[in-house]
Amino acid sequence: MNEKIHAIKTEIAKVMVGQEALIDALLIGLITDGHILVEGVPGLAKTTAINSLAKALGLGFKRVQFTPDLLPSDIVGTEMYDQRNGAFKVKMGPAFTHLLLADEINRAPAKVQSALLEVMQEHQITIGDETFKLSDPFLVLATQNPVEQEGTYRLPEAQLDRFMLKVLVDYNSFEEEMEIVDRIANRSVGTIMQVAGADDILAMRDEVQNVHVDEAVTRYMMKIIFATREPEKYGVGEIAQYLEYGASPRASINLYKAAKARAYLRGNDFVTPLDVADTVRGVLRHRMVLNYRAEAAGVTADDLIGTIMQTIKLP
Repeated sequence: MNEKIHAIKTEIAKVMVGQEALIDALLIGLITDGHILVEGVPGLAKTTAINSLAKALGLGFKRVQFTPDLLPSDIVGTEMYDQRNGAFKVKMGPAFTHLLLADEINRAPAKVQSALLEVMQEHQITIGDETFKLSDPFLVLATQNPVEQEGTYRLPEAQLDRFMLKVLVDYNSFEEEMEIVDRIANRSVGTIMQVAGADDILAMRDEVQNVHVDEAVTRYMMKIIFATREPEKYGVGEIAQYLEYGASPRASINLYKAAKARAYLRGNDFVTPLDVADTVRGVLRHRMVLNYRAEAAGVTADDLIGTIMQTIKLP
């Protein structure tokens, strides 16, 4: 099945340069039934990434631009009265798809955010008296713009916790941007072909279940999670002054699943500490609630995770 993963990445590379971490996060989300939150400035190919993935897999793709006047019905759909037969009919919203891009999710108020997060959790939508199950696989890629904060509605910590991974997307390197400009100048952007399908993703989910996790590696992951809750007990007492709350139990579940998926993407049938290190920041950075002292000192969640990783002994 790793040949399929290689083929998918090869197709996406026809239109995307760099941003391997984002592509890997999307694949991890798909094969573990998780959702991805991406933070980065505009123009870093977030839309291109998920659209390219949809084409390579032959899956449905919809995009919703979140704005302050957006309504829940604009996402999930609504009932409409049909005057011809005097009955209500359901008009399905863009959430009825496989891959959904929720662009700038923090620009819409809490009511709209909650409507989307309910869909993410339950994989179903209720409109009127009817409940519709969404097709598998279903993945939400939500984006946040860290630059503009006017007119935004911050996602509550409990809602952030529902995202499996939070990925920070940075600018391309100098060489990568040179290649991007060269492709545009020479009109050499390729056409993506479908190389896999929904059945392949579902088969990958079954295969990931067979990836072995040694008990010592599991204990290593649990120590990392518990170090965010009880820093003094795990030798990182210096980070306690910056923490309001540690990571939730969802962090343990998602770190375990993400590490297995990371090993699978590498072609391994067992998880190593390297797989944990590659996924731990994406799993934890949005689940650790920092206090005002951290903000004043310029300390980030990634800084605290780095301290934990340097302190907790490898198995």
